[in-house]
Amino acid sequence: MAHAQTASPLGSQRAVLDQYCVTCHNQKLKTAGLMLDKLDLAQVGEHTEPWEKVVRKLRAGMMPPAGLPRPNAAAYEALTVALENELDRAAASHPHLPAPAIHRVNRTEYTNAIRSLLALDIDAAAFLPADDSSYGFDNVASGLGVSPALVEGYVEAASKISRLALGHETAPARKVYHVREDYSQEEHIEGLPFGTRGGMLIHHYFPADGEYAISWDPVRTTVGGLYGGDSEDEQAEVLMDGARIKVFRIGKDVPIASLRDKNEVRVPVKAGERTVGVTFLATTYVPNVDLNRHYHRSILDDNLVDGFTFTPQVSSVTISGPYNGVRPKDTPSRAKIFICQPTGASSELPCARKILTALAREAYRRPITDSDTESLMNLYQAGRNAGDFEDGIERGVEFILAHPEFVFRAEDGPANVKPGQAYRISDMELASRLAYFFWSSGPDDELIRVAAQGKLRDSGVLEQQIRRMLKDQRTHELVKNFAGQWLQLRVMQSSTPEGIDYPDFDDNLRQAFRTEAEMFFESIVREDRSIIDLLNGDYTFVNERLAAHYGIPNVYGSQFRRVKLDGDFDVRRGLLGKGGIELVTSVSDRTSPVQRGKWVMTNILGVVPPDPPPNVPALKETAAGGAGPLTLRQQMEAHRANPACAGCHKMMDPIGFAMENFDGIGKWRTKEAGQNVNASGQLTDGTKISGVVDLRNALLSYSPQFARTVTEKLLTYALGRGVEYQDMPVVRAIVREAARNDYRFSALIDGIVKSEPFQMNRKPEAPFRAAAVR
Repeated sequence: MAHAQTASPLGSQRAVLDQYCVTCHNQKLKTAGLMLDKLDLAQVGEHTEPWEKVVRKLRAGMMPPAGLPRPNAAAYEALTVALENELDRAAASHPHLPAPAIHRVNRTEYTNAIRSLLALDIDAAAFLPADDSSYGFDNVASGLGVSPALVEGYVEAASKISRLALGHETAPARKVYHVREDYSQEEHIEGLPFGTRGGMLIHHYFPADGEYAISWDPVRTTVGGLYGGDSEDEQAEVLMDGARIKVFRIGKDVPIASLRDKNEVRVPVKAGERTVGVTFLATTYVPNVDLNRHYHRSILDDNLVDGFTFTPQVSSVTISGPYNGVRPKDTPSRAKIFICQPTGASSELPCARKILTALAREAYRRPITDSDTESLMNLYQAGRNAGDFEDGIERGVEFILAHPEFVFRAEDGPANVKPGQAYRISDMELASRLAYFFWSSGPDDELIRVAAQGKLRDSGVLEQQIRRMLKDQRTHELVKNFAGQWLQLRVMQSSTPEGIDYPDFDDNLRQAFRTEAEMFFESIVREDRSIIDLLNGDYTFVNERLAAHYGIPNVYGSQFRRVKLDGDFDVRRGLLGKGGIELVTSVSDRTSPVQRGKWVMTNILGVVPPDPPPNVPALKETAAGGAGPLTLRQQMEAHRANPACAGCHKMMDPIGFAMENFDGIGKWRTKEAGQNVNASGQLTDGTKISGVVDLRNALLSYSPQFARTVTEKLLTYALGRGVEYQDMPVVRAIVREAARNDYRFSALIDGIVKSEPFQMNRKPEAPFRAAAVR
């Protein structure tokens, strides 16, 4: 089809498109659903979705496909910039503000809000089901549905938590803490006393003053044999807040063979959170220092295997009580709630009003109205009539915790704005957005105060609050929840490498991987470094366990410390060198170049490859005729012979194979199946690489695209909604401005917070509060 030249700045780019793109993306072939021959470059603003797809692939270097002719670098960049300029121009007068959805707080946000409001740590999983993810995050409104069962869960949680916070939960209860089966207990565990080995450390909330029973079970075989029970001089110690409660002697107090244990001690405990430890006295390191090679992993699939366990292990700890429990007088929660105490009957009502309105103000994330106060005091009075002053407060706290404005994030819009019309959000709504973005919780007193004064929208005040909030320790929630989901660090908890294939993998290493990655990302945030350092940072954080896994010498103890990566450890620089990334991109018994390639494409370059076709056959692990095992590369080459698979694998596999020197648990290797690891390949843009250092350098040439990917992910997380193609002009504007500041983390944050999607909303058709209460 012929195209007339137009006055559009893109008119001169038609020849480039026709030569390099339309050959595949035309009305006849319809490759990837794109028909560029029928799209007019003079009307880019009328067809933004397909053109945004084109820009994304061009910026990631993924088009044209490998093996096909490509325009020179100048022509390639000119086409991309021209398309971006036209898309940005078309979007300038039409900010993308989709119709708002009811936004429920997720389990993490609920937990943090309870901690902030009541100084109480809870396990939200005990009350609420797991949250669904949408667009890669579990704080996105479209994935946070509401069901009758979920509403019931919030109501039950409000009742239970209000009693816990006030110390009214005096009936006996029982909680069991289990040790992961792949958790190694051969060494000292951080938080337990020096001179001990193995066991577990628990943070347990004791709800009332009273007597509690603490019991523990050792790991035993199915016939009752004690793991590591050959040495009868072992002793197990039970501690609370570091103080010894009792010592159990193996072979005397704890039988070598038994199908039922009764290793229990009873102790009086004051209400509040305490640390409970069960560990073994390190009276001897024999046979741990024997000449045999044994593995880090203590236990293998519930079986005692030669070379694995040498000492007794803790399987579980049970805490039950209180027995003869009484309401406490002094706990952090009660101190947070009872900001006054009545001195007589006449002072009860004013004190109750002061307590409940202060809690409601923080819980509802706004100033309290007379109507709010009236509802709270009616609830208080009902509880007071049925009991005492504290029973009335409990009733009010329960009401607050079940209130829609605590469980949901509401933005109704000003009364003079028509439904469907865009508007700038209020200072209080802005405060709430900031707090949930940085802290995964509601705003604190200072943020509410500044917002209530109408000062938060002032540019200088806003910047001051952003800096204050980023320096606050609560920003670790951004690290844990944003980075944990973007980088798939949460997946580690369910990553279970086969014990036979990886006998040196244990839960200790799994936890070290996650801590390393979180500390690395947090250093970017705290030190306001360039986000490009995520690709090329020449440092990491290790403890003795992780350093030994990496081969880094002279690191001792369980504490993590910063180490420089140079020389042989240059391969560990940036995200690509982190063992946790290698772990979550592998399968249980081998590496997965496909998953690693997909991870890089999705999280570094911002391009999501299509799902595989159905009924993909398994890889053949041996050569025809039984000639011996095939390397993974040889297996994949046979797999790519299938034309339906070849297109995507040409993009993903070279990336994944460049990381093949890392095995399935991130350990460096040079051999696979008896052959030298072949980490060479050619990227889609024609760049030849050999190994992870070459791959890293190649990705650095796409630093602006990496910045766009990070910004897109951060914006999704900040808004709690999916970032669509209509939002990409905003993403580009944020990145262009951040480039002037070397892509520093603060520059991205400033750009997001000051953007129209973050500062504006569209008024819903029905007010939230009425809809939610109905």
